[in-house]
This record gives sequence, C-alpha cells and structure tokens, in this order.
Amino acid sequence: MTPLKYRSIFLSDLHLGTRWCRAANISGFLSSVECDNLYLVGDIIDGWNMGPGGSWPASHSSVLRSILSLAGKTSVTYIPGNHDEFMNRFDGQSFGGVRIRSEAVHTGADGRRYLVVHGHQFDVVMLYSRWLAWAGDRAYSFTQHLNTGINFFRSLAGREYWSLSSFLKDRVKKAVKYFSRYESRIARSVREMDASGIICGHIHRPEIRQVNGVEYHNTGDWVENSTAIVEDFDGQLELLHYPALCRPSGGQ
Repeated sequence: MTPLKYRSIFLSDLHLGTRWCRAANISGFLSSVECDNLYLVGDIIDGWNMGPGGSWPASHSSVLRSILSLAGKTSVTYIPGNHDEFMNRFDGQSFGGVRIRSEAVHTGADGRRYLVVHGHQFDVVMLYSRWLAWAGDRAYSFTQHLNTGINFFRSLAGREYWSLSSFLKDRVKKAVKYFSRYESRIARSVREMDASGIICGHIHRPEIRQVNGVEYHNTGDWVENSTAIVEDFDGQLELLHYPALCRPSGGQ
C-alpha cells in the first residue's frame, strides 16, 4: 500500500508502557504514512505507570524503533508532557535524530504559526494539585479495567464498543476546564506569541475548533481514540482517525 504523505504529523498521548496503549494501531499508522515533520506532543512514554512490577511489551519497543527509523529521514521533535516529564532534563538535546524541546513553534506551509505544547501547562490541577492529578490517573486506570468486562457483555448483546473510562474522563476534564479556565489560558498564550493557534494533547479529546478567537487543535490519544493532527502541503490541518476497524484493538 502506498503511504499517505503529509507535510507534518502531530501525535500525543501514546502512553507507551501501559497495557492500555494501542501499540498495534500506532505501528500500523506509522507504517502507513510519510511526513517531513513529526511532532511527538507529550505523554509518549508513561512514566507515571511504569513501576517495578510493570511490563514493557515488545510491541511498545517496536513503536520506538519505528519513530527512530523515521528520524533518519524526517524532522522529529519530542515535546514532553506530564507523564513523561522526566524527559525535560534533556531539553535542547537530541538523541538518535530526535530533538527534545519543552515547546515548539510550527510554521505551516501557508505561513501560519502554531504553538505546539502538550497542554498540561494550562491545567490548574497539574499546576497546583499534582496529587489530585495522580489520583485521577489511578482512577482512570481502574476504569480501563472495567471497560474489559463491560464490553464483553455488550458484545454478547450485539452492541458496539463503549468506553466507560473515556466517558468519565471527558466529564472530569470538562469540569477541570471550567474551573481552571483552561481554554482561556490557551488563548492568552497563543495571542502573546502572535500565533494563529495551538496544537496540543493532554485531555484525550480530539478536535479542531475556534477557542476565544484562536485555532485550537487537539491531537487526541492512542488509548481511546487513535487519532492524529496532520498538515497537508498547502498548510491545511485536519484530524485523522486511524481506521475504524482497528478501534477496539487492545494494542498489546
């Protein structure tokens, strides 16, 4: 199959190192595209959930090898998030052709400029109540376990896949955004740098829309949605969903 060619691809929230990462989907996506610029927009490796008893499946190593192989012919920029904040110590350095940056400014083919950050910088829970963010992550992992049982019975009833964890996370994130003025913080930062918009992740909700007069692009994730933001050679940005037939995949 001929790869789909894009000027730029933006991926975030792969959460490699967790059992919920859809590594097979990620590898399938990376093998089906080509690009001049690849941005890894945070939470690529999940340092929060990699304890002594954790595991690292071979499929997750395969994803990293795919990224490193792209770095030989593609400009690859890794922007750490909150789950892989341990990478911040390498800000400004490069490894295997992958540049580590705390944030980036991407200039599109049409000249528009975009702030590229993970997005946790605008989340008041992350800024001031890290223990609450950690507790929320533990609760999210628990509901991921519940997803398996729920969808077993839904499949017996002939009903489609449904994610309890995504349902609850979406509602919690909406509440956090309301109280923390998440979107207002984003819009203000974009205006301060005289950019057209922002490309981020963090909240696992893929979308493109206007927020307080700026262009807001959220890459989504590879735990629930398997989505990416892509830029064509005219500078147009769109939200790309990995094929629906792979959506229920466990990715292990």
